[in-house]
Amino acid sequence: MPFCLSHSTLDLITLIVVPASHCCNGTLRCHRTPRRLPDTAGRLPVCWKNKARLRRRNLPPGSLGLPLVGQSLGLLRAMRRNTAERWLQDRIDRYGPVSKLSLFGAPMVFVAGPAANKVVFLHEALAPKQQRSLTMVLGRKNILELVGDDHRRVCGALMQFLKPEMLPRYVGKIDGEVRRHFLDRWADRRTVTVLPLMKLLTFDIIATLLFGLGHGAARDALAGDFERMMGGIWAVPVDLPFTAFRRSIRAADRARRLVAGITRERKAALEQGTATRSSDLIACLLSLTDSRGERLLTEEEIIDNSIVSLTAGHDTSAILMTFMVRHLANDPTNLVAMVQGK
Repeated sequence: MPFCLSHSTLDLITLIVVPASHCCNGTLRCHRTPRRLPDTAGRLPVCWKNKARLRRRNLPPGSLGLPLVGQSLGLLRAMRRNTAERWLQDRIDRYGPVSKLSLFGAPMVFVAGPAANKVVFLHEALAPKQQRSLTMVLGRKNILELVGDDHRRVCGALMQFLKPEMLPRYVGKIDGEVRRHFLDRWADRRTVTVLPLMKLLTFDIIATLLFGLGHGAARDALAGDFERMMGGIWAVPVDLPFTAFRRSIRAADRARRLVAGITRERKAALEQGTATRSSDLIACLLSLTDSRGERLLTEEEIIDNSIVSLTAGHDTSAILMTFMVRHLANDPTNLVAMVQGK
């Protein structure tokens, strides 16, 4: 039976949920929710979903709550208040280590305990599968959705761009973006709000490295669509007018069309010899071939995984840099040492 990952002391606990139908026969698929719980709550939450219909027999204690909504709002409120770990512990205290609930439109079972590790990593019937809202926004061919040979093939392709010997080639581009950012956003200002600026800087760097986008209308359009796209990843997947999910889906479609256009341009540039494999992520992925000389990734895989790469590196990098700035601001000794290059 699938469980949730947890240290015995609950110092680190990852929310892993299985549909309440987990006790029935059927193929189980693993769902990884798209955004982080607080650091003490682990990395990416994971859930397990069964295709079989929900049945009433042999279900654990707990309530599924209101249709579609379930306990989603309670979890989101806890995450915004940085009390998600307490929210999880309250469920364990109330219902025990196994309980049913509903998150983001899907019936789940929350299971806590160290035995979860064994089941999650060794159960052969489980395969990764994202929650519906994430798949609809990021695309069905993103690496978080793939299993087996397809996952290994896409992961290997992405690592060609990220391997250590490739990183020195990106330093100049990153340095240029950082210098321009500080001149435009920090110079001659007595006070700055760091986190929004770090998010902007992170986006600019990623857009340059992944898509080769310089400053201009295309990057500005992608930035706006990216912000709207991220706003619906955790929304209940109901595609109705004026909802965050509808806005997210529409923004993701626009972003995907923009990346598709960049992909066609890079393909033509590679054929003409005006672009190289190290130009950006799109060019790198387009240049990879298999043992038969055929392109390693399809265009859909390149687009979806470029969008995932943009999403994966954004918030975490921006938050890390914000805390670095905070540390230096609160520790003048380290700041002086850094400026002097010590």
